[in-house]
Amino acid sequence: MKILVPVKRVVDYNVKVRVKSDGTGVETANVKMSMNPFDEIAVEEAVRLKEKGAATEIVAVSVGPAAAAEQIRTALAMGADRGILVEHDGTVEPLAVAKILKALVAKESPQIVLMGKQAIDDDMNATGQMLAALMGWGQGTFASKVELADGGVKVTREVDGGLETVALNLPAIVTVDLRLNEPRYASLPNIMKARKKPIETVKPGDLGVDATPRLTVLKVEEPPKRQAGVKVGSVQELVQKLRNEAKVI
Repeated sequence: MKILVPVKRVVDYNVKVRVKSDGTGVETANVKMSMNPFDEIAVEEAVRLKEKGAATEIVAVSVGPAAAAEQIRTALAMGADRGILVEHDGTVEPLAVAKILKALVAKESPQIVLMGKQAIDDDMNATGQMLAALMGWGQGTFASKVELADGGVKVTREVDGGLETVALNLPAIVTVDLRLNEPRYASLPNIMKARKKPIETVKPGDLGVDATPRLTVLKVEEPPKRQAGVKVGSVQELVQKLRNEAKVI
């Protein structure tokens, strides 16, 4: 069984994000970049499935600038077998990514596309669902547990009311949540081996996809600073402030 794992290059989650002075976007110059944490969990789960003998090949895919090859190398060091970089320097919206992945699925014929539920830069949470719609495949989103059984996949999902378990026929799309696993650290020997694993580079046009953005960012602003709290002497004073100052009751 082949597993396709999309990985995205994002600003590292430990970095404090700064807005550009002209308000056109987020500052990425000289900023540490890394693999989207949800995608890292997806890579880990794919590797675990391979270690169990359930998967035979893992293909890591990234859509982005040439530097995104670094995130593919990270996936290869974790245990992926080969990578595909769809090189594009501009903004790529979820629908374009879904169309690119659809073309790659047609080319690679994986049984599962295992991906993060969302990226931490735009929080769109849309690519997996769009890909499932374009492919006409079943989808299990927000997975906290993934089990292969009876020729299909059973996905335990995190929903508002608790947990929901769905059974999907293969091929299928699975998007993962934080509690699915804890990704491993790539060892130095595996990092060295990853340098020899192949990465194929293509353009969106080679896959018949127009990646031109459909949305225009008008302005990016930092959220307003939170005001300091105040202590009140009684419940009556609290109610008065909530009614007269905060105007929430």
